[in-house]
Amino acid sequence: MTEDPRAPRDWSTQPPYIFADYKSTVLRGPSKPLVSLKQTLSERTGPVYGHEAIGSLDSDLTRNAAKDGEPLGERIIVTGLVMDEAGRPVPGTLVEVWQANAAGRYIHTVDQHDAPIDPNFFGGGRCVTGDDGRYRFVTVKPGAYPWGNHFNAWRPNHIHFSLFGPCFATRLVTQMYFPGDPLLELDPIFQATPEPYRDLLVSRFSIEVTEPGIALGYEFDIVLRGPSATPLEN
Repeated sequence: MTEDPRAPRDWSTQPPYIFADYKSTVLRGPSKPLVSLKQTLSERTGPVYGHEAIGSLDSDLTRNAAKDGEPLGERIIVTGLVMDEAGRPVPGTLVEVWQANAAGRYIHTVDQHDAPIDPNFFGGGRCVTGDDGRYRFVTVKPGAYPWGNHFNAWRPNHIHFSLFGPCFATRLVTQMYFPGDPLLELDPIFQATPEPYRDLLVSRFSIEVTEPGIALGYEFDIVLRGPSATPLEN
């Protein structure tokens, strides 16, 4: 039996809006119960994202911003399935990613981390899932970087994911981590996810996805709903 898609979401699988160790959530998290608003046509419809809107290099972060050569760092392939609560593939889903470069630096004025900016790496990409629900990106492994949450705080290596359904109201934002990262047990953002579900945020190394002499491969499946739903980034 599959989960009734009309049933309320089991929020116990998700990180709370306010998590004391993740200090900015204390300031920005809602202090009163959320009010559910009835959806209208404007929330249920929106732009239709098709393959014609995606450029040929959009999913290759090692090439979509290259100016004078390839970006520095360990080249990797990240792929996976987007599935519903019954494990069925969800085709036609717009998947966007953004990440720091190999030195742990974003191309953003707010990021003042004392690490080099890679002129050949923008750090963003997008693709649309195929009929089999699969997405695929080529990129470089992002570096860890310091952040001001607490003393000597460092974010683990991670890639941000955003998935759009048929409208802007059906957006899922999450983060993908890498197996064996020692910073995971020290990271309040990762630790905010209830323990039984944290592993859903960690990718799997795959020798089958790995391309000989080119790039290591990682798999990261994304489940949109149900007891195995990928935890959201609140």
